Amino acid sequence: MVVSAGLQVVIFPLPGLYWLVWIAVAPLLIGLLRARPSGALLVDASVKLVPASPWQGFLLGYLCGVLWCGGTCYWVFDTMHRYGGLPVPMAVLVLILFCMYIGLYHGLFGFLMALAAGRGSVRWVLVSAPFLWVAVELARTRVTAFPWELLGYAQTANVAVTRIATLTGVYGLSFEIVLVNSAFAAAFLVEKARRKRLLLATFGAAAALQAGQWAVSPPQPATDRSALLVQPDIPITTAWTEDYFQGTLNDLVKLSLNPPGAKLGQPNELIVWPESPSPFFSNDARFREPVSALARQSGSWVIAGTIGIQAATHNGRRGSQMFNSAALVSPQGEWTARYDKVHLVPFGEYLPFPRLFAFAGGLTKEVGEFQPGSSHDPLAAGGQRVGTFICYESIFPDEVRQFAAGGADVLVNISNDGWYGDSGAWSQHLQQTRMRAIENNRWLLSATNTGLTAVIDPWGRIAATVPRHERTALVAQYALVSAATFYARHGDWFAYLCAIISVVISLCSLVGRKTTSK
Repeated sequence: MVVSAGLQVVIFPLPGLYWLVWIAVAPLLIGLLRARPSGALLVDASVKLVPASPWQGFLLGYLCGVLWCGGTCYWVFDTMHRYGGLPVPMAVLVLILFCMYIGLYHGLFGFLMALAAGRGSVRWVLVSAPFLWVAVELARTRVTAFPWELLGYAQTANVAVTRIATLTGVYGLSFEIVLVNSAFAAAFLVEKARRKRLLLATFGAAAALQAGQWAVSPPQPATDRSALLVQPDIPITTAWTEDYFQGTLNDLVKLSLNPPGAKLGQPNELIVWPESPSPFFSNDARFREPVSALARQSGSWVIAGTIGIQAATHNGRRGSQMFNSAALVSPQGEWTARYDKVHLVPFGEYLPFPRLFAFAGGLTKEVGEFQPGSSHDPLAAGGQRVGTFICYESIFPDEVRQFAAGGADVLVNISNDGWYGDSGAWSQHLQQTRMRAIENNRWLLSATNTGLTAVIDPWGRIAATVPRHERTALVAQYALVSAATFYARHGDWFAYLCAIISVVISLCSLVGRKTTSK
């Protein structure tokens, strides 16, 4: 259990030992299927080990999940302490509670595996494992809304293997990975006479699959368009005086008009300003006028991260609502459209159950009061339709694919990864964002506040980037793609199929246990 948790940590950035993913779950599978003594002795006088009971399986899986979450999402502590205003003990408690919550999904997998083991042979259980794993990943996505680093992301850079994601989304990769892990586990659960042969066959399969990462990649698709991705590098915590506000805005405008390394007079169809910790309100003339002037002077469409303000009436009182938004400004300087972030970050952009968390004064003071948007419609920027999503939304495959299904021919993610500091979270986030390009077969322009700002091709490869923690801009060459992938059209069909099969497996297992007990 501990070994499996450790392996599941190091397969993601920043350790990034991606090739270990093929054995990362196998120790957990073996532990679940050889968890307790049966009381019987084998021929060599050793104790026979049998599968865990369902609740023992839950406990083994749960402990594995808590350790995995702590090793992968350790950055929650720094975010809560440094930017959430929580004292160290409280930030540690938040991280522990978070890991205990997310760990429930590994616990559910262990429970279901042990339940299936009560029905029959080890072979039956190991064949069930990939279906159960994907079903649990789907539950983590849909129920808890935190599908951070699903197992399949460990193979994002594997150009050959990721082709399956255009059909199944990232869940198909998770299925394939657990299937190989099941074969490795089987090699240690069969009699010794067959072990060597099965291990060699499984190792060969894993090596062949992993070799896709180092195989000769297809040439980069042709590009015929250009965008400018601005990286403002605005500190998360800063005093926004009037002088600082104007100075920052002036810098960004100058950088947008005269980016480093750009050819003189080079036109850009798009200029993208990312989400940032700046008080850029959509109804503030001090912000609107310079951005409109930038669009007119450059002759480009501008997508700018902003705080959207909308008039609202509540209980007969007039007021306003705030949105985390991406505003679209035409080359004529007109503010033509706006995308409002649909999937907000709990404890960052809104506070769930505010009365329950009223004790965390430092945290609640820093939490935004944003309202969720309601549309995944692309932004129409001249001759292109831009699927624009904001920061955390990039980890939700079914939500991003709705932009492509709705006609988006290029994807743009604006993000502020400065909240993560120099932990591995920014790289984890980029890894997941790259999968969205793969699933939808779209160029993806990732503009971030502190980095890593990058242009990603439809194969998920990083075509160009600029260094982190620099105020700079990236000239991004890209192309429009109109054809929708099978995944973009049909969404999480594969994950739901696995969930249905998992329900059948669990029901059969329950019936089998009842029959055996009579």
